[in-house]
Amino acid sequence: MTLQELQKQVLQLPMSDRWQLVQTVLESIQQETISPSKKGNLSRLRGIAKGANISSDENINGDYVTYLTEKYQ
Repeated sequence: MTLQELQKQVLQLPMSDRWQLVQTVLESIQQETISPSKKGNLSRLRGIAKGANISSDENINGDYVTYLTEKYQ
């Protein structure tokens, strides 16, 4: 079956079947284009944006004041 024959048959399908076919084709393309190395790289970055255990702004300000005091003594 050629591409043109397939296209003719697809165009004869009901709209809902064509949408389902489009979705299936897109999903298969996505699975083939996402390489395992890309998945691995993203999984290594998981949690990178999580903040450290910062209790409050007062502690941060106090730590900064202590840092500056020790730095400029």
